Amino acid sequence: MKNRLPPIIGIFTIMALSNAVVPVLPSFGEGSVLQGIIFSAYFFGALITVFPAGYASDRIGPTPLIQTGMLITLLSGMVLIFVGSPLLIILARFIEGIGAGLFIASAMSLLNAKPDHSRLAGYFMAALNAGLLAGLAGTGWIVSFLSDPRAGLVVFTILSGIVFILAIRMDKEVGKKAAPSNVPFYLTEYRWLWYSAIIIVGTTGALTSLYPEFGGHNPFLTGVYIASMNLATMVSVLIVSHFRLEPIITIRIAAVGVGSAALLCLITPLGFPIMGAFAGFAIIAQMTFLAGTGAPQGIMMGILNTSTYGGLALLPFFAGFIAEFGTFTMAFFFPAILTITVALTIGQCRCSLPPRTQ
Repeated sequence: MKNRLPPIIGIFTIMALSNAVVPVLPSFGEGSVLQGIIFSAYFFGALITVFPAGYASDRIGPTPLIQTGMLITLLSGMVLIFVGSPLLIILARFIEGIGAGLFIASAMSLLNAKPDHSRLAGYFMAALNAGLLAGLAGTGWIVSFLSDPRAGLVVFTILSGIVFILAIRMDKEVGKKAAPSNVPFYLTEYRWLWYSAIIIVGTTGALTSLYPEFGGHNPFLTGVYIASMNLATMVSVLIVSHFRLEPIITIRIAAVGVGSAALLCLITPLGFPIMGAFAGFAIIAQMTFLAGTGAPQGIMMGILNTSTYGGLALLPFFAGFIAEFGTFTMAFFFPAILTITVALTIGQCRCSLPPRTQ
Protein backbone atom coordinates (compact mmCIF):
# COMPACT_ATOMS: atom_id res chain seq x y z
CA MET A 1 0.00 0.00 0.00
CA LYS A 2 2.80 2.44 0.81
CA ASN A 3 4.10 2.11 -2.76
CA ARG A 4 0.66 2.50 -4.34
CA LEU A 5 -0.91 5.33 -2.37
CA PRO A 6 1.71 8.09 -3.00
CA PRO A 7 1.47 7.89 -6.82
CA ILE A 8 -2.33 8.16 -6.73
CA ILE A 9 -2.54 10.93 -4.11
CA GLY A 10 0.50 12.58 -5.66
CA ILE A 11 -1.00 12.94 -9.13
CA PHE A 12 -4.10 14.54 -7.56
CA THR A 13 -1.92 17.05 -5.72
CA ILE A 14 0.32 17.84 -8.70
CA MET A 15 -2.62 18.44 -11.02
CA ALA A 16 -4.45 20.55 -8.42
CA LEU A 17 -1.39 22.73 -7.81
CA SER A 18 -0.76 23.16 -11.52
CA ASN A 19 -4.33 24.42 -12.05
CA ALA A 20 -4.47 26.57 -8.91
CA VAL A 21 -3.12 29.57 -10.83
CA VAL A 22 -5.70 29.40 -13.64
CA PRO A 23 -8.74 31.07 -12.00
CA VAL A 24 -6.48 33.87 -10.72
CA LEU A 25 -4.12 34.32 -13.69
CA PRO A 26 -4.81 38.09 -13.90
CA SER A 27 -3.38 38.40 -10.37
CA PHE A 28 -0.03 37.00 -11.49
CA GLY A 29 0.48 39.26 -14.49
CA GLU A 30 -1.23 41.81 -16.68
CA GLY A 31 -1.99 41.14 -20.32
CA SER A 32 -2.80 38.01 -22.28
CA VAL A 33 0.81 37.47 -23.39
CA LEU A 34 2.22 37.30 -19.87
CA GLN A 35 -0.67 35.19 -18.63
CA GLY A 36 -0.24 32.81 -21.56
CA ILE A 37 3.48 32.47 -20.82
CA ILE A 38 2.84 31.82 -17.12
CA PHE A 39 0.27 29.17 -18.01
CA SER A 40 2.43 27.53 -20.70
CA ALA A 41 5.71 27.51 -18.76
CA TYR A 42 4.48 24.56 -16.68
CA PHE A 43 3.77 22.50 -19.78
CA PHE A 44 7.14 23.34 -21.34
CA GLY A 45 8.79 21.91 -18.23
CA ALA A 46 6.71 18.74 -18.36
CA LEU A 47 7.21 18.48 -22.13
CA ILE A 48 10.99 18.20 -21.93
CA THR A 49 10.88 15.80 -18.97
CA VAL A 50 8.13 13.21 -19.41
CA PHE A 51 9.77 11.15 -22.16
CA PRO A 52 13.33 10.91 -20.74
CA ALA A 53 11.83 10.26 -17.31
CA GLY A 54 10.18 7.14 -18.72
CA TYR A 55 13.54 5.82 -19.88
CA ALA A 56 15.16 6.69 -16.55
CA SER A 57 12.43 4.88 -14.67
CA ASP A 58 13.23 1.68 -16.60
CA ARG A 59 16.88 1.95 -15.61
CA ILE A 60 17.03 3.19 -12.02
CA GLY A 61 13.51 2.34 -10.89
CA PRO A 62 10.53 4.67 -10.48
CA THR A 63 10.77 5.40 -6.75
CA PRO A 64 13.62 7.98 -6.80
CA LEU A 65 11.91 9.84 -9.64
CA ILE A 66 8.56 9.90 -7.82
CA GLN A 67 10.27 11.30 -4.73
CA THR A 68 12.21 13.88 -6.75
CA GLY A 69 9.10 14.94 -8.63
CA MET A 70 7.17 15.53 -5.40
CA LEU A 71 10.07 17.47 -3.88
CA ILE A 72 10.27 19.74 -6.92
CA THR A 73 6.49 20.24 -6.79
CA LEU A 74 6.67 21.21 -3.11
CA LEU A 75 9.52 23.69 -3.62
CA SER A 76 8.02 25.31 -6.71
CA GLY A 77 4.69 25.72 -4.90
CA MET A 78 6.45 27.52 -2.05
CA VAL A 79 8.15 29.86 -4.53
CA LEU A 80 4.84 30.66 -6.24
CA ILE A 81 3.29 31.57 -2.89
CA PHE A 82 5.93 34.13 -1.95
CA VAL A 83 7.37 35.70 -5.13
CA GLY A 84 5.83 38.55 -7.10
CA SER A 85 8.29 38.94 -9.97
CA PRO A 86 6.76 37.73 -13.25
CA LEU A 87 10.12 36.28 -14.29
CA LEU A 88 10.40 34.24 -11.09
CA ILE A 89 6.79 33.11 -11.42
CA ILE A 90 7.46 31.88 -14.97
CA LEU A 91 10.63 30.11 -13.80
CA ALA A 92 8.79 28.49 -10.89
CA ARG A 93 6.03 27.27 -13.22
CA PHE A 94 8.65 25.81 -15.58
CA ILE A 95 10.38 23.96 -12.73
CA GLU A 96 7.00 22.80 -11.42
CA GLY A 97 6.40 21.25 -14.85
CA ILE A 98 9.73 19.43 -14.67
CA GLY A 99 8.65 17.91 -11.36
CA ALA A 100 5.32 16.87 -12.86
CA GLY A 101 7.02 15.23 -15.83
CA LEU A 102 9.31 13.22 -13.55
CA PHE A 103 6.42 12.14 -11.37
CA ILE A 104 3.88 11.23 -14.06
CA ALA A 105 6.20 9.06 -16.14
CA SER A 106 7.64 7.19 -13.16
CA ALA A 107 4.29 6.77 -11.36
CA MET A 108 2.68 5.28 -14.46
CA SER A 109 5.68 2.98 -14.87
CA LEU A 110 5.39 1.77 -11.27
CA LEU A 111 1.63 1.14 -11.38
CA ASN A 112 1.72 -0.52 -14.80
CA ALA A 113 4.18 -3.09 -13.47
CA LYS A 114 1.68 -4.33 -10.85
CA PRO A 115 -0.50 -7.41 -11.46
CA ASP A 116 -3.64 -5.29 -10.94
CA HIS A 117 -2.38 -2.54 -13.23
CA SER A 118 -5.74 -1.96 -14.93
CA ARG A 119 -7.49 -1.14 -11.67
CA LEU A 120 -4.60 1.03 -10.51
CA ALA A 121 -4.53 2.86 -13.84
CA GLY A 122 -8.22 3.65 -13.39
CA TYR A 123 -7.56 5.09 -9.94
CA PHE A 124 -4.61 7.07 -11.31
CA MET A 125 -6.57 8.67 -14.16
CA ALA A 126 -9.52 9.40 -11.88
CA ALA A 127 -7.20 11.10 -9.38
CA LEU A 128 -5.55 13.08 -12.19
CA ASN A 129 -8.85 14.51 -13.41
CA ALA A 130 -10.09 15.06 -9.87
CA GLY A 131 -6.94 17.08 -9.21
CA LEU A 132 -7.58 19.25 -12.26
CA LEU A 133 -11.11 19.87 -11.02
CA ALA A 134 -9.95 20.64 -7.49
CA GLY A 135 -7.33 23.08 -8.74
CA LEU A 136 -9.90 25.03 -10.72
CA ALA A 137 -13.11 24.93 -8.71
CA GLY A 138 -11.37 24.48 -5.35
CA THR A 139 -9.10 27.47 -5.85
CA GLY A 140 -12.00 29.64 -6.93
CA TRP A 141 -13.97 28.63 -3.84
CA ILE A 142 -11.02 29.15 -1.47
CA VAL A 143 -10.18 32.56 -2.96
CA SER A 144 -13.81 33.69 -2.75
CA PHE A 145 -13.71 33.11 1.02
CA LEU A 146 -10.17 34.25 1.87
CA SER A 147 -9.85 37.03 -0.74
CA ASP A 148 -6.22 36.10 -1.39
CA PRO A 149 -5.43 34.93 -4.96
CA ARG A 150 -2.64 32.67 -3.66
CA ALA A 151 -4.76 30.93 -1.02
CA GLY A 152 -5.35 27.93 -3.29
CA LEU A 153 -1.62 27.59 -3.85
CA VAL A 154 -1.07 27.51 -0.09
CA VAL A 155 -3.58 24.69 0.42
CA PHE A 156 -2.25 22.48 -2.37
CA THR A 157 1.40 23.17 -1.50
CA ILE A 158 0.75 21.99 2.06
CA LEU A 159 -0.90 18.87 0.64
CA SER A 160 2.12 18.26 -1.61
CA GLY A 161 4.33 18.38 1.49
CA ILE A 162 2.25 15.64 3.10
CA VAL A 163 2.48 13.51 -0.05
CA PHE A 164 6.25 14.04 -0.18
CA ILE A 165 6.54 12.62 3.35
CA LEU A 166 4.60 9.55 2.20
CA ALA A 167 6.78 9.27 -0.92
CA ILE A 168 10.08 9.17 0.96
CA ARG A 169 8.75 6.16 2.89
CA MET A 170 8.24 4.16 -0.32
CA ASP A 171 10.27 1.01 -0.89
CA LYS A 172 12.72 1.19 -3.77
CA GLU A 173 11.68 -0.86 -6.80
CA VAL A 174 14.27 -1.94 -9.33
CA GLY A 175 13.62 -0.89 -12.90
CA LYS A 176 13.93 -3.13 -15.92
CA LYS A 177 15.94 -1.89 -18.87
CA ALA A 178 13.67 -1.09 -21.77
CA ALA A 179 14.08 -3.02 -25.00
CA PRO A 180 15.44 -1.05 -27.97
CA SER A 181 12.69 0.57 -29.99
CA ASN A 182 12.40 2.30 -33.31
CA VAL A 183 11.34 5.72 -32.06
CA PRO A 184 11.98 7.56 -35.38
CA PHE A 185 9.73 5.05 -37.14
CA TYR A 186 6.92 5.55 -34.62
CA LEU A 187 7.26 9.32 -34.91
CA THR A 188 6.87 9.32 -38.68
CA GLU A 189 4.47 6.40 -39.10
CA TYR A 190 1.91 7.86 -36.69
CA ARG A 191 2.73 11.55 -37.14
CA TRP A 192 -0.87 12.58 -37.84
CA LEU A 193 -2.01 10.88 -34.64
CA TRP A 194 0.61 12.84 -32.67
CA TYR A 195 -0.51 15.99 -34.48
CA SER A 196 -4.11 15.35 -33.45
CA ALA A 197 -3.02 15.06 -29.80
CA ILE A 198 -1.07 18.32 -30.01
CA ILE A 199 -3.95 20.29 -31.49
CA ILE A 200 -6.98 18.82 -29.71
CA VAL A 201 -5.51 18.90 -26.21
CA GLY A 202 -3.68 22.15 -26.98
CA THR A 203 -6.99 23.79 -27.88
CA THR A 204 -8.38 23.00 -24.44
CA GLY A 205 -5.27 24.58 -22.92
CA ALA A 206 -5.51 27.68 -25.09
CA LEU A 207 -9.11 28.31 -24.04
CA THR A 208 -8.23 27.66 -20.40
CA SER A 209 -5.51 30.32 -20.48
CA LEU A 210 -7.57 32.89 -22.42
CA TYR A 211 -10.88 32.68 -20.58
CA PRO A 212 -9.97 34.21 -17.17
CA GLU A 213 -9.08 37.52 -18.86
CA PHE A 214 -11.74 37.26 -21.57
CA GLY A 215 -14.65 36.22 -19.37
CA GLY A 216 -14.07 38.81 -16.63
CA HIS A 217 -15.84 36.64 -14.04
CA ASN A 218 -14.78 36.30 -10.42
CA PRO A 219 -12.28 33.49 -9.68
CA PHE A 220 -14.98 31.16 -8.34
CA LEU A 221 -17.13 31.31 -11.48
CA THR A 222 -14.07 31.14 -13.71
CA GLY A 223 -12.94 27.99 -11.92
CA VAL A 224 -16.39 26.40 -12.15
CA TYR A 225 -16.74 27.13 -15.87
CA ILE A 226 -13.33 25.72 -16.78
CA ALA A 227 -13.68 22.79 -14.36
CA SER A 228 -16.85 21.77 -16.20
CA MET A 229 -14.59 20.87 -19.13
CA ASN A 230 -12.56 18.44 -17.00
CA LEU A 231 -15.72 16.94 -15.52
CA ALA A 232 -17.16 16.41 -19.00
CA THR A 233 -13.91 14.75 -20.10
CA MET A 234 -14.07 12.36 -17.13
CA VAL A 235 -17.65 11.37 -17.95
CA SER A 236 -17.09 10.98 -21.69
CA VAL A 237 -13.95 8.86 -21.20
CA LEU A 238 -15.81 6.50 -18.87
CA ILE A 239 -18.73 6.17 -21.29
CA VAL A 240 -16.85 5.99 -24.60
CA SER A 241 -14.33 3.45 -23.29
CA HIS A 242 -17.13 0.85 -23.27
CA PHE A 243 -17.73 1.18 -27.01
CA ARG A 244 -15.73 -0.04 -29.99
CA LEU A 245 -15.01 3.07 -32.08
CA GLU A 246 -13.04 3.47 -35.29
CA PRO A 247 -10.21 5.87 -34.41
CA ILE A 248 -10.16 7.91 -37.64
CA ILE A 249 -13.88 8.66 -37.57
CA THR A 250 -13.88 9.35 -33.84
CA ILE A 251 -10.87 11.69 -33.93
CA ARG A 252 -12.28 13.55 -36.94
CA ILE A 253 -15.64 14.10 -35.22
CA ALA A 254 -13.91 15.04 -31.97
CA ALA A 255 -11.67 17.59 -33.72
CA VAL A 256 -14.64 19.33 -35.31
CA GLY A 257 -16.50 19.22 -32.00
CA VAL A 258 -13.61 20.70 -30.03
CA GLY A 259 -13.13 23.48 -32.58
CA SER A 260 -16.83 24.32 -32.63
CA ALA A 261 -16.97 24.36 -28.84
CA ALA A 262 -13.97 26.72 -28.75
CA LEU A 263 -15.90 29.22 -30.85
CA LEU A 264 -19.00 28.70 -28.71
CA CYS A 265 -16.96 29.88 -25.71
CA LEU A 266 -16.93 33.33 -27.32
CA ILE A 267 -20.67 33.45 -26.60
CA THR A 268 -21.21 31.24 -23.56
CA PRO A 269 -19.10 29.22 -21.08
CA LEU A 270 -21.31 26.24 -21.96
CA GLY A 271 -18.73 25.64 -24.67
CA PHE A 272 -16.34 24.28 -22.03
CA PRO A 273 -18.23 21.07 -21.09
CA ILE A 274 -18.94 20.41 -24.78
CA MET A 275 -15.25 20.82 -25.59
CA GLY A 276 -14.30 18.54 -22.69
CA ALA A 277 -16.68 15.81 -23.85
CA PHE A 278 -15.29 15.79 -27.39
CA ALA A 279 -11.72 15.86 -26.06
CA GLY A 280 -12.54 12.70 -24.09
CA PHE A 281 -13.71 11.05 -27.31
CA ALA A 282 -10.36 11.87 -28.94
CA ILE A 283 -8.28 10.62 -26.00
CA ILE A 284 -9.98 7.22 -26.01
CA ALA A 285 -9.67 6.91 -29.80
CA GLN A 286 -5.96 7.73 -29.70
CA MET A 287 -5.23 5.26 -26.92
CA THR A 288 -7.36 2.56 -28.55
CA PHE A 289 -5.31 2.80 -31.71
CA LEU A 290 -1.95 2.82 -29.92
CA ALA A 291 -2.92 -0.24 -27.86
CA GLY A 292 -3.40 -2.20 -31.09
CA THR A 293 -0.15 -1.25 -32.81
CA GLY A 294 1.94 -3.97 -31.19
CA ALA A 295 4.56 -1.33 -30.34
CA PRO A 296 6.04 -0.99 -26.83
CA GLN A 297 3.36 0.84 -24.89
CA GLY A 298 5.79 2.71 -22.67
CA ILE A 299 7.33 4.33 -25.73
CA MET A 300 3.97 5.02 -27.36
CA MET A 301 2.48 6.52 -24.22
CA GLY A 302 5.64 8.58 -23.81
CA ILE A 303 5.29 10.06 -27.29
CA LEU A 304 1.55 10.62 -26.77
CA ASN A 305 2.16 12.42 -23.46
CA THR A 306 4.93 14.47 -25.05
CA SER A 307 2.54 15.46 -27.83
CA THR A 308 -0.21 16.52 -25.46
CA TYR A 309 2.17 18.53 -23.30
CA GLY A 310 3.58 20.08 -26.46
CA GLY A 311 0.10 21.22 -27.41
CA LEU A 312 -0.57 22.54 -23.91
CA ALA A 313 2.70 24.48 -24.03
CA LEU A 314 2.52 25.89 -27.56
CA LEU A 315 -1.10 26.74 -28.30
CA PRO A 316 -1.76 28.85 -25.16
CA PHE A 317 1.53 30.66 -25.82
CA PHE A 318 0.59 31.64 -29.37
CA ALA A 319 -3.05 32.29 -28.52
CA GLY A 320 -1.94 34.72 -25.82
CA PHE A 321 0.12 36.69 -28.33
CA ILE A 322 -2.80 36.84 -30.75
CA ALA A 323 -5.13 38.10 -28.00
CA GLU A 324 -2.60 40.72 -26.89
CA PHE A 325 -1.77 42.16 -30.30
CA GLY A 326 -5.04 41.32 -32.06
CA THR A 327 -8.39 40.45 -30.52
CA PHE A 328 -9.80 37.70 -28.35
CA THR A 329 -12.01 36.67 -31.25
CA MET A 330 -8.91 36.06 -33.39
CA ALA A 331 -7.29 34.17 -30.51
CA PHE A 332 -10.31 31.86 -30.17
CA PHE A 333 -10.44 31.27 -33.92
CA PHE A 334 -6.73 30.30 -34.03
CA PRO A 335 -7.03 26.86 -32.32
CA ALA A 336 -10.47 26.30 -33.87
CA ILE A 337 -8.96 26.54 -37.36
CA LEU A 338 -6.18 24.13 -36.36
CA THR A 339 -8.75 21.54 -35.30
CA ILE A 340 -10.10 21.60 -38.86
CA THR A 341 -6.61 20.65 -40.12
CA VAL A 342 -6.76 17.63 -37.78
CA ALA A 343 -10.06 16.54 -39.34
CA LEU A 344 -8.52 16.89 -42.81
CA THR A 345 -5.21 15.10 -42.11
CA ILE A 346 -6.10 12.30 -39.67
CA GLY A 347 -7.30 10.16 -42.58
CA GLN A 348 -3.67 9.87 -43.72
CA CYS A 349 -2.92 7.90 -40.55
CA ARG A 350 -3.74 4.20 -40.77
CA CYS A 351 -5.64 4.36 -37.49
CA SER A 352 -8.18 1.59 -37.86
CA LEU A 353 -9.16 -1.32 -35.67
CA PRO A 354 -8.61 -4.91 -36.72
CA PRO A 355 -11.77 -6.92 -37.48
CA ARG A 356 -13.63 -8.11 -34.42
CA THR A 357 -12.97 -11.78 -33.72
CA GLN A 358 -15.97 -14.00 -33.17
